[in-house]
Amino acid sequence: MSRKKKILITLALMPAVLAVLFVLLIGPWPVYKDSNYADQSYYRKAMAAIGEEAAQNSFTANPGRLQAGWAKRRITPAVGVPMGGYSARKNEKKSIGVRDDLYVRAMALSDGVDTVVLVGSDMLIIPPNLSEAVRENVAAQSGLTANQILFNASHTHCGPGGFMPGLASKISGGAFDPALVQYLVTGFTEAIVEAVGAMEPAALASGSVDAPQYIRNRMRDGGTVDPELSFLVLRQDDGDTCYIASYSAHPTNFGGGMLEFSAEYPGELMRHLEGETQHDAQYLGGAVGSMGPNAPEGEDAASRVVAMGQALGQLILDNDDSLEFRDFLDIAAIGVPVGMPEFQVRPIESNVDWRISPLLAGFLGLKREGWIHGVRIGDLFFVGMPFDFSGEASVEWKQWAARQGLDLWTLSFCSTYCGYFSPDRYYLETPLNYETGGMSWFGPNVEAYYTELFHELVAKLGVDNGEG
Repeated sequence: MSRKKKILITLALMPAVLAVLFVLLIGPWPVYKDSNYADQSYYRKAMAAIGEEAAQNSFTANPGRLQAGWAKRRITPAVGVPMGGYSARKNEKKSIGVRDDLYVRAMALSDGVDTVVLVGSDMLIIPPNLSEAVRENVAAQSGLTANQILFNASHTHCGPGGFMPGLASKISGGAFDPALVQYLVTGFTEAIVEAVGAMEPAALASGSVDAPQYIRNRMRDGGTVDPELSFLVLRQDDGDTCYIASYSAHPTNFGGGMLEFSAEYPGELMRHLEGETQHDAQYLGGAVGSMGPNAPEGEDAASRVVAMGQALGQLILDNDDSLEFRDFLDIAAIGVPVGMPEFQVRPIESNVDWRISPLLAGFLGLKREGWIHGVRIGDLFFVGMPFDFSGEASVEWKQWAARQGLDLWTLSFCSTYCGYFSPDRYYLETPLNYETGGMSWFGPNVEAYYTELFHELVAKLGVDNGEG
């Protein structure tokens, strides 16, 4: 066959080949109306795993004296490392400076038998390659298990990128940098191990204040927001103190044009607490899904970031003088990997009937692997989710938890990342938006699925003096 004929045949076949690839990788693939998760093996395995991990705890109505310790490590990358958070960032997302340093902070608590560590970090998300490596290192140095370490990120969009392989991660955070990951693993490991080693007799007090003026529903005008600014105070017997705060507004006051590393308003919140009290502070990212910041007016983004962080920090200080400290609290924790429904990513906002192929999802580096974590400290309950968890769902979950006698902290970016978590009622609305379309990876019933897992965590971790 002549070369000319080969070229003509190739050109003739190319439209057909492209059409096949389009159908295989992009669509039109029908969107499932129901994942039927309760009939799937991943659901049964997840529920069984929660029960198995519950058995690793020692429940008691008479816990030992509370022990607490905390530590931090600087995790600011070298200038030039890419930044995570805005896919449209220029300069290949490479940083050009440092506005303020980034940290990982660990808080360890024990009732004399069970120990848990809450890890907060100035990062966009916690990728699974990071959490898995940290668990291995920490287990080797301290004996702690995955059950005992709850990971969280503040979700600053001015933290390190390049933290995970795969095309999707590259689009969001730049080219994968194995050296950066090792740097982060070292920082996380050292902070956790030091916090455990620093545990001393302590007391804990918790509180909250509504701050609706600093948060907005960025997807629906006038929509529900989670306004709660949660905080707790740990005080060791020698007077050393640590404040822990959580809020649900996205740290996106700095836009994609920002090319300097920054912890954003959560960093300013912690600096304000530390400056005013001369004590330590830690931040945990809340239910940021659909929750945008509503910073005070300022001449530029930097001034708004400072104003918002300081205002939230001051709200905590204005409401911490009547806290009741407790020093005997039962502690228990469950953290388990969970399977996910089939991919349902819908990239075309005007059409709910198209989704990308699961083959393309795999090509992008997305995995059908989630995580859920529950930590109970007396009547405080922390639930870690692998999503940009919905602030609207958070309000409903907190109301349910309050009826169980629990003060619930809803946390995002736990151990891995599974896109956005939106209420099921929004899944088939038209048109779609960024959160319910291209970033809603697993389709309908994810809310129902994870709500059942959450309720099972509460049941297995006990709400009645450790029983249940």
